[in-house]
Amino acid sequence: MKLQNRIELLLKLSDYLQNNNQELQSIKERAYYENGWFVPEFVDLAIHNIITQFLQKDKLESWIKHYRLDDHIGGKNIGIVMAGNIPLVGFNDFLCVFISGHKQTIKLSSKDSVLIKHFVEKMKEWNKDCETLIQFAEMLKGCDAYIATGSSNSGRYFEQYFGKYPNIIRRNRTSVAVLTGNETTEELEKLADDVHIYFGLGCRNVTKIFIPKETDFVPILRAFDKYKYFSDHNKYKNNYDFQLSLALLNNIYYMTNEATLLIENKQIFSAISQLNYSFYNKIDDLNVLKNNTDIQCIVGQNFIPFGKAQQPSLFDYADSVDTMEFLLGL
Repeated sequence: MKLQNRIELLLKLSDYLQNNNQELQSIKERAYYENGWFVPEFVDLAIHNIITQFLQKDKLESWIKHYRLDDHIGGKNIGIVMAGNIPLVGFNDFLCVFISGHKQTIKLSSKDSVLIKHFVEKMKEWNKDCETLIQFAEMLKGCDAYIATGSSNSGRYFEQYFGKYPNIIRRNRTSVAVLTGNETTEELEKLADDVHIYFGLGCRNVTKIFIPKETDFVPILRAFDKYKYFSDHNKYKNNYDFQLSLALLNNIYYMTNEATLLIENKQIFSAISQLNYSFYNKIDDLNVLKNNTDIQCIVGQNFIPFGKAQQPSLFDYADSVDTMEFLLGL
């Protein structure tokens, strides 16, 4: 399949997603039925971000031009192990391999086994050449290279299975925010998005904030009221109740708006429904965060803008490893 054909097919997929017909709506309902974290609001948001950030003609062409892609690039079979923590989290890997011209064999996560498979089925329906370019499998064997995303624990298994092949292996990461204490109400509401979108399950979700001493937490908690309805979500509420019980049993000081717990904790990773915080004296002391390999992105006035953490562009690769460069170097 020529490069131009691949571009046209992706743009057709974009149109299909925007039209949101009855077929697609039923697929989204099935995804929610199979994974209770994939509420319609967040599935729609994931699809919207794919349309606006990945599948716009001008953005695709600029991305392709940057790598000087042509019709002759490709030819390898890339095995992809996809995560399932948030809806369509593996789409970027799928897109990179497809646009590069390589074949791909995908092992879907059981938590996200509906959406991407449907997208691929539609693409095969529109162009039969996709039959040879995109396959799904329960086990990945005989591939030329591998891209695998999972937990830090599964990463050790990935190293064992795929270590002798060219690979990208991703492990647990999370994101943090740096506050100055001068944030506007609008910025704090956008921080609420960075913390709560996808219930905080993504590696780009903020799980820890660094704040100056004497910070007033009331405006932060009031901004978080935007997501107070999470307490009506059974899975989330169970996590909140559990973390609140732990805080009470261990006599840990906490603040809450009855949906999100704020707890002083040195760890950058936090449990679902909990946001950790630490105080800092000088903002320059936080420069060390840039070298922390557990951090996916940093949000703040001098970093990624508030509210943009879950809107990665085509050039925002997971773990800061350029997937396209990897594919083109095979």
